Amino acid sequence: MARTLLLGAEAALPTTVAAASSFSQATVVRLYNSDSGAHLVTLLDSSYQGIGSMTLAAGATEYLEKNHSDLLLAANAAVKGAKVGFTV
Repeated sequence: MARTLLLGAEAALPTTVAAASSFSQATVVRLYNSDSGAHLVTLLDSSYQGIGSMTLAAGATEYLEKNHSDLLLAANAAVKGAKVGFTV
């Protein structure tokens, strides 16, 4: 059974491209939408080029795997992220 290994503090995802965060070079980020509405989460490469995006439903939690240099931002600061890993 895999368990979540907490590797960093939870913080609001930035809401602008210029402030996008790698979450301390994380390869897995736990995302949580604390708002009552859905919000878009966007993944960028280290050159700030879009890789993809997804909508995170209200109250939803998702684990996003990414390259260590990739950056995240959200449409609303209610989306929180934390650097995590997994143990067996």
